[in-house]
Amino acid sequence: MVRRPQPQAPPQVRAWRPAVTGIAEVYHAHLTGHAYPLHTHGAWTLLLVDDGMVRYDLDRHEHGALRTGVTLLPPHVPHNGSPATPEGFRKRVLYLEPETAGLGEEYIGLAVDAPVLEDATLRDRVHRLHDALVLPGEELESESRLAFIAERLRLHLERRGGPAAPAAAPGLAHELRDLLDARLAEGLTLREASGLLHAHPTHLVRAFSREFAISPHQYLTARRVDTARRLLLDGMAPRDAAAAAGFHDQPHLTRHFKRVLGVPPGRFTGRCPAPAPSR
Repeated sequence: MVRRPQPQAPPQVRAWRPAVTGIAEVYHAHLTGHAYPLHTHGAWTLLLVDDGMVRYDLDRHEHGALRTGVTLLPPHVPHNGSPATPEGFRKRVLYLEPETAGLGEEYIGLAVDAPVLEDATLRDRVHRLHDALVLPGEELESESRLAFIAERLRLHLERRGGPAAPAAAPGLAHELRDLLDARLAEGLTLREASGLLHAHPTHLVRAFSREFAISPHQYLTARRVDTARRLLLDGMAPRDAAAAAGFHDQPHLTRHFKRVLGVPPGRFTGRCPAPAPSR
């Protein structure tokens, strides 16, 4: 008898913006078949895996996120992600604002090579912060817990050599990235970028892809999706978020949003889930 593949469970996603300074978004998900394409965030990604395992590439190196550790992904560095087993994974994520969480750009380079932190105390603190974040009226507790978490994250990073000064932008690739960020909503053609930066279009694409491991158009689309998700968390309707983030229309947003996050914009936000059992 030929065994038929079991149908995959639909993605389960809950995301919200808490009233806690330093946390841009809380994101809980149970995903089976979905694979995140290369994308970037403007915030630090602090990840707990509760079940399964996540495989991902960061700065062209393969990594794995397990239940035993805490994963810290720096902002502006492209990464992807996929389940390591058919059962998928359950994860809880905090997106931390770089400056208000006390993790400035000087820490980015220190986080790239070793994003997994095997620290049981840190994991327990992040777990308890998630528990506090799902309870209304516990903002002071959440802020206090976040302060100790950020302090411990900085300690881990500084042990790797201390915060270095931000690296100088190495030319065209960073100039093009700045230009894309500045023209996020209205967009930018390669011809325009070529004229503004005085470089051949092909050279621009090659320089950008070599520096960031992602093409300019992939970067722009990922940044637009990231912008749209923030607007949705603020309560904006998908149609309006699509226009504000630079998408042609709502179906254009939906196509890319689902490709990146596994669910359409209308299913992204929702009520806070019940807290996970205490460890």
